[in-house]
Amino acid sequence: MFRISLVAALSLAGVASATVDAADITARDVTEQLFRGSGPADLSGKDLEGLDLSLIDFKKTRFVNAKMFGVNLSGSNLSGADLSSANLDRAVIIGTRFDGANLSGASLLRPATSAGRQPGAEPPPTFIGADLKGAKVFGQFGRVDLSGANLEGATLAPFGKTGFIENLFRTEMEGANLAGANLGGSDLTYVSFRFASLRGASLKGAKLHNADFSKADLTGADLTGADVRNADFDGAILANVKGLDRMASRDTARNLPN
Repeated sequence: MFRISLVAALSLAGVASATVDAADITARDVTEQLFRGSGPADLSGKDLEGLDLSLIDFKKTRFVNAKMFGVNLSGSNLSGADLSSANLDRAVIIGTRFDGANLSGASLLRPATSAGRQPGAEPPPTFIGADLKGAKVFGQFGRVDLSGANLEGATLAPFGKTGFIENLFRTEMEGANLAGANLGGSDLTYVSFRFASLRGASLKGAKLHNADFSKADLTGADLTGADVRNADFDGAILANVKGLDRMASRDTARNLPN
């Protein structure tokens, strides 16, 4: 297991060290609640902003509506946890496990998924089978495993107009595993899926304006009713894709077969 220092982690996530004092409980309070309780811990509604909660087993803990801006969760296990409507903006999630977690309505804007010095050297977070229905997601998610995840109605488009300052042009899902994921009705404007696996994924009714599917594997995916305005499918694998003839704005998409 690896460990990233809290100061370095917060710096990576763009959070000033002063925010560490903003939490209404300490990291020690959290760990004591976890290990003294007889059942799953309940941290719902708590302000955990900036805390170092790395390398902790949080399985099935409740974080409903928790304020987790800038929290360091590197190497932690949140499999099966309830993070519905939680704010995880700028959180450090290097190697964090969210498998089977409930992140419906959660906010994941600009989390740190790598240390930056050698991108790709650290294990990416995993969201296998996680529920991200209606979530707001923006940032770098290259190589992340979202297989079987539910992103129905989620928004991965840029958030600059909301006042959240962004340096990234688009959400990056390059090389990510989205096999069997549900992206139906989601806003995937400008998202880069270069070299990603979307085998068997549902993109029914999704907004794919200017999305980049270059070299992506869409075998068996469902694009029925998706709006592919200016989307790029250069070198994409489109074997057995459903709904290719029922996509909106198909005439504006690039590199689609006739």
